[in-house]
Amino acid sequence: MDIEQLLSNVTPEVFERLSYAVETGKWPEGTPLTPEQRDNAMQLVMLYQSRHNTDPQHMSVAAGGDIKLKSKAELKREFAAGQDTIVQTKLDDA
Repeated sequence: MDIEQLLSNVTPEVFERLSYAVETGKWPEGTPLTPEQRDNAMQLVMLYQSRHNTDPQHMSVAAGGDIKLKSKAELKREFAAGQDTIVQTKLDDA
């Protein structure tokens, strides 16, 4: 199977399982990865990201294959932009 065929069979759900496995060293059901499985899963995750990751997070592979490094200021802006105030109260100084 060539790379294009392999990537065409990777669904977002499969990608999430592979990402979890690479991050934790085990499959979602708890079975540990072998070193070979970890290496292969990591390569596939990076390859998938290089084709489909249009909103890369800090230290991830962006669409096109570039590694995206976000500055601390960029990360703070993104985090602050996603925050909505749910409840705001004033505390008494007693």
